Amino acid sequence: MLFSKIHGLDEVKTRLVNAAKNDQVAHAQLFLGKPGSPNLAMALAYAAFLNCENRTEEGACGSCPSCLKNQKYVHPDVHFVFPVSSTKKVTGKDVVSNSFLKEWRQFLIENPYGDLNTWSGYYGGEDKQVNISKEESRQIIKNLSLKAFEGKYKVMIVWLPEFMHPSAANGILKILEEPPESTIFLLVSNDSERLLTTILSRTQIVNIPMFADEDIRNILTNSHGIDAGKAEEVAHLADGDISKAFRLSNNLEDDNQQIFADWMRDCFKRDFASLVKRADTYHGMNKLAQKSLLQFTLNILRETLVYIPAREVARTGGKINEFVDKFSKVMDANKIEKIAKLVNEAHYHIERNASPKMTFLDLSLQIARIIK
Repeated sequence: MLFSKIHGLDEVKTRLVNAAKNDQVAHAQLFLGKPGSPNLAMALAYAAFLNCENRTEEGACGSCPSCLKNQKYVHPDVHFVFPVSSTKKVTGKDVVSNSFLKEWRQFLIENPYGDLNTWSGYYGGEDKQVNISKEESRQIIKNLSLKAFEGKYKVMIVWLPEFMHPSAANGILKILEEPPESTIFLLVSNDSERLLTTILSRTQIVNIPMFADEDIRNILTNSHGIDAGKAEEVAHLADGDISKAFRLSNNLEDDNQQIFADWMRDCFKRDFASLVKRADTYHGMNKLAQKSLLQFTLNILRETLVYIPAREVARTGGKINEFVDKFSKVMDANKIEKIAKLVNEAHYHIERNASPKMTFLDLSLQIARIIK
């Protein structure tokens, strides 16, 4: 990943480039951004820039031996730690980042803006709780015990350190505070409140903002060949979240649109037999699809809330806009607020492995009561 491949965020790029040019690189940095922000991509681009042999004013050159290795994520001085879970092939003490490096490298090549759900599905652990085990701290210390092989810096990228086992987090405190010479930690987090205060106090925070609508539109049209009209609509709905933009632009979201519309009609009609069947169907979906439907529901609720008082500023179009128009006639701000709260709670419980069937059925019955 190169800075030039990341649309927008020029202020952040300039600050990082200047720090390196002036030899003011903090040994431990926390790239902090909300889910859907390009904080991982920015950390990858920064790692490439730090060891680039022919730096430019804009970033890494992209063509020197170091950059070519970084583009394939095989540079010997760049190490990765990330959340994983057991699979059919990997269990027990082998459930560590090194066991999934092949999948991780390919994932980064295909999904430099990928999120945790996408990563879980990619390596085959989507229905299991992920974490960074205590074994990882030993591996971190081992990887950083030697001098850099060929680059100026030895870089350790820790993606989503908030998933670290407490023993792992405590195990890296000393090396995080006093790392070996020319060693850089890049922690990439979506939730600083879940990090140990002792880790926060040892890092320099680099805030990574969300993408602007224009940036998302350019990414979708230029890099993914999506029609300009659809890209415009998706960019508005995504609200800066690049991961959500990718989901909205594929067939999964088209399916969610129809499922959501039929679900709301059953709630409105209080067709309890159909709602029970829907709960069974929901139970059979994988966790990624379950959470995606709930997130899509929140998106539509938000758009409906905007649409009710001011149709002219509606951000949706096409079939979604048609549904929002009809949906707004049976909804009001109070109903939307109550339902949104319930959907958020359901998402929380699904994330923590509650019964999908019971969660969805309970949610459906409460929505039916609120709508009527």
